[in-house]
Amino acid sequence: MFKFRAVKTRLILLTTLCLGRFAIAAPPPDAHEILRVVRQAQSSQHQTLLGQLRNGPKVVPFRLIIDGGVIRYQFAAPAETLQLRLLEKDSRLDEITKGGTEKITAAHFDDKVRDTDISYEDLALKFLYWSNAAVEGEQTLLLQKCWIVRTEPSGKNDSQYSRVMLWIEQKGGALLQAEAYDRTGALSKRFKVVSGQKIDGFWTLKQMRIETLGTGASKDRTPTYLEISGSEKAAR
Repeated sequence: MFKFRAVKTRLILLTTLCLGRFAIAAPPPDAHEILRVVRQAQSSQHQTLLGQLRNGPKVVPFRLIIDGGVIRYQFAAPAETLQLRLLEKDSRLDEITKGGTEKITAAHFDDKVRDTDISYEDLALKFLYWSNAAVEGEQTLLLQKCWIVRTEPSGKNDSQYSRVMLWIEQKGGALLQAEAYDRTGALSKRFKVVSGQKIDGFWTLKQMRIETLGTGASKDRTPTYLEISGSEKAAR
């Protein structure tokens, strides 16, 4: 009798502990709320950074000016500024030249920026606003727990991508990885943060690898690297 009661007690305790674990495990936040936090994190900084796009022997220097919800990429030879505005319900990407300011429309989203693996659509960050979004799971990247969020455009003609998978840091909303799939459902492009750094007291990107993947390819042999070397203030 004593043995039976002891076993029964252990079973009750085990069941209680299991139920307690399920009760404590909170469901993931809404995908749209996660995307809002990402946009907020992107627009909360005020920095002027020096960086470059590197593709093989080709190096394209730029200044990156982050002023709240306005992000500017300034290039030279020829002089050009790409200005991204993160608005409440959408983003807007403009090209600023000596001739004036012109909005970059969806017709040019497939075009490459300075002949690299980055397209104008990639810079526009439209996928952070897509209404079709869901949390697919969790994964740890760079020692950080991330939500995996799946986003899809409302219409097939709204993007060159059929969906984009995002790995978003749970603590601060940093975007650590993205995988974009073409209209046939094949993996087309991969963005992956390789390393980060602390500049002026803020954690920011140090190096990101951008790969364009052909049909059936799992790796880009000539990826583009987006690299931030430091702040303009420190370089003076």
